[in-house]
Amino acid sequence: MRTRVGRPHRRAADARRRSDALRPLRRSPGARRAWSLVGLFLLAACGGPGDAPPVEVTVPAGAPFAAVVDTLETHGIVARPGAFSLYARMKGADREIRSGRYAFRPGERWSVLVRDLTEGRVLTVPVTIPEGFRLVDMVPRIAAVTAEDSTRVLAALTAAGAAERWDVPGPTLEGYLFPDTYRFAPGVPVHDVIAAMVGRYKAFWTPERRAALDSLGLNERELVTLASIIQAEARRVEEMPVISAVYHNRLRIGYLLQADPTVLYALGGRRERLLYAAIDSVADSPYNTYTQSGLPPGPIGAPGEAALEAALYPSGDDFLYFVARPDGSHIFTRSLQEHNRAREEVRRAWNRLRERPTSGAGGR
Repeated sequence: MRTRVGRPHRRAADARRRSDALRPLRRSPGARRAWSLVGLFLLAACGGPGDAPPVEVTVPAGAPFAAVVDTLETHGIVARPGAFSLYARMKGADREIRSGRYAFRPGERWSVLVRDLTEGRVLTVPVTIPEGFRLVDMVPRIAAVTAEDSTRVLAALTAAGAAERWDVPGPTLEGYLFPDTYRFAPGVPVHDVIAAMVGRYKAFWTPERRAALDSLGLNERELVTLASIIQAEARRVEEMPVISAVYHNRLRIGYLLQADPTVLYALGGRRERLLYAAIDSVADSPYNTYTQSGLPPGPIGAPGEAALEAALYPSGDDFLYFVARPDGSHIFTRSLQEHNRAREEVRRAWNRLRERPTSGAGGR
């Protein structure tokens, strides 16, 4: 008969393993911390904002992180401020919060909150500067977003030496604050607005456009000045290259430009009709192209991209004159005789327009 050696020891070992399997799992401190981190990151990733509208909150400059969290909790954006604080600190975000005005939806993901607050994705508002605007036209729109007094904004735009400071041809910033739609944070400094607009202007000048400028025999200031006149004259973008050709032709043969918008600039603003007496009143102005040869000293407004392109690339037409119809289109002609006939045609068109009975004024 064989003796079975070791079986009692194996049974005891199996019993211990079964007993251990039934005991609660004991985690090390490192494991518990790891599971806590997982839980926080799951909280940050799950859920998301509902359909509630965004809530605006302001983070003052130098505000402690705890105050920022309190603000988020007060506005219902963060429901677990303690957990969110821990999450932000683990991300290293508690020391990177940027001041400004933000818009968050209640219940927004923590990852989005941390990203926006550390990257400074502040609330912005659009500011649209239309083509042809002069500096004085821009002042109210810039003042509204900067919360600065209009007088101070105008002083910043027209300050002596501003053209040199911003490295544009001058003689002032007129014509070099590029017309476009920008987005700025409310209360942005005027300096930042000017920087964005001048930067947009400079971005226009690609190497190809610089080469086209060199081929024309004009410098940058002269080109922008011409573009500003084209911008003021044209009502239809497709006519800009033809208007450009007229002015290029006149400059080449030494004709006066006789551009009404330059006289209006000398007079200080727009008028319903430009009379000869008004033209004579500013005869000595360098912006009066009825009395002064060549281009004015600088732009008379902010030309857009289409006008700048037209100044750089005029059509090949040999026209020397144009006159505007009531609908804003133009009649282009090559001789003074043709021009006078076109002016008479336009005069009759205006008369017919004025003679039409207005609806609701007793007409039948």
